[in-house]
Amino acid sequence: MSNMVQAIKPKREPISTIDIVMGIFRLLLIIVFISAFLSGINPVHLSGIISRHASLFTCAINYSTIGNVFIRALNNNWVDQSALSLSYSGAIIMMIAILGITAAFCLSFGNLKMRRLGILVTVVSALVGYTGTAFLQFVAYPAFLNSSNPERLDLRLPTGIFVFYILWIIVALFSIYLILSLPKPENDEVCEMDAKYKLFLMILPFLVLVALFSYLPLWGWRISFFDFRSGFQLTMDEWVGLKWVRFLFTSPAIRVDIARVMTNTLALSAIGLSFSWLPLVFAIFLAELKSTRTKRLIQTFTTIPNFISWVLVYSVAFALFSTEGFINWMLIGLGIIEEGTNMLMNGNNVWMRMWLWGTWKGLGWGAIIYIAAISSIDQQLYEAATVDGAGRFRKMWHITVPGLMPTFFVLLLIGISNILNNGMEQYLVFQNANTRASLEVLDLYIYNLGLSEGGGATMPLATLIGMLKSVISVVLLFGANALSKVVRGESIV
Repeated sequence: MSNMVQAIKPKREPISTIDIVMGIFRLLLIIVFISAFLSGINPVHLSGIISRHASLFTCAINYSTIGNVFIRALNNNWVDQSALSLSYSGAIIMMIAILGITAAFCLSFGNLKMRRLGILVTVVSALVGYTGTAFLQFVAYPAFLNSSNPERLDLRLPTGIFVFYILWIIVALFSIYLILSLPKPENDEVCEMDAKYKLFLMILPFLVLVALFSYLPLWGWRISFFDFRSGFQLTMDEWVGLKWVRFLFTSPAIRVDIARVMTNTLALSAIGLSFSWLPLVFAIFLAELKSTRTKRLIQTFTTIPNFISWVLVYSVAFALFSTEGFINWMLIGLGIIEEGTNMLMNGNNVWMRMWLWGTWKGLGWGAIIYIAAISSIDQQLYEAATVDGAGRFRKMWHITVPGLMPTFFVLLLIGISNILNNGMEQYLVFQNANTRASLEVLDLYIYNLGLSEGGGATMPLATLIGMLKSVISVVLLFGANALSKVVRGESIV
């Protein structure tokens, strides 16, 4: 029997040298793409005036990144405008080469004809990138050196130029090897790609965005181990190790603030989780409406608030509930009260008020996923229930609600994992002297600690608290996933 299984099971083809080289080649293309977003190796840093946080990508798409920092130098005739134009041109040339590298990476997943085309594009891009690097070194840099006051420009030849030299040379060598090693395609062969690679390339831009805006900023966590000063470069002279960790757990004032902030955060998140069933109920009743026009009108009317910023929401609240707002004006006109009061300054029941505003803003948007889930329920179940004499509410309770429970539990568990991430914009715009103590949630506290208070002196402490919050959120996510496996037998990640 085992011999039959072995005979039926297909044998894996051994990995050839070309496949290994192709894998390394693709990895090199990824490294070249990432290098455009690393400020530490930006070859355009020909002057110390240019921001050390500017990457090649930033300098290439925005001339003001280079030009704005040289306004004083231009006004004092320390440097000529042509030097800046040359530097900007070199950045554009290199970014064009990196765009070609990106296209070649996508082509490398196709058939033989597409792979050879991608390698040719890589060779051309490598030549363009090498030209751009040489342009910066031999044309733009001497233009800065020939300025009237090069000392004030803090001129330097960045190490990024040599990094890019090495990358382009290695990529060119791999490209030449592959184009000589791969067989030539048939004349009638058309460019094709497997469906799995097409799907991968479709999702790739979103993966890149997540990497750039969610994972790359994690490099900033290192601030929590330094005595960071805003506007100055981090050096090992400011290295303090676990100083801020010890301060976080030993400072009585910080412990009191953290206890208050965590109480606000957990209370507001708990209220939201307690009423997380409201979008489900709203979606069920909305789906029961017979008139399609009325259904669309209600769904549109309740979804629009999600796209209104919290600043505008506060403007609406101020127009309604301020001392001279509409509510006070109406109550005075009816003779119920004699003078208006600013209801937004009232510190009582502030958590419930914030929940009401959040529910008004997000109810329609939160119901969209449930409406989509309702449309996927088998309609034959409703037809069979009608034949058995079930009414509308019976069908809702015994068919629609059970059909939505998997979606509800997944969203609930995700909400539990995000219990510390309840945002800050709403509480930032609604807070005042009477409500700040009750509305300062963890995200708002980190913002106030790092940016609003102390002029950036407490930025390391704010970074540390934000880092711990992220770690706790990840632990909660895996805990919610484990709970889902125990309770429902399914995982959410």
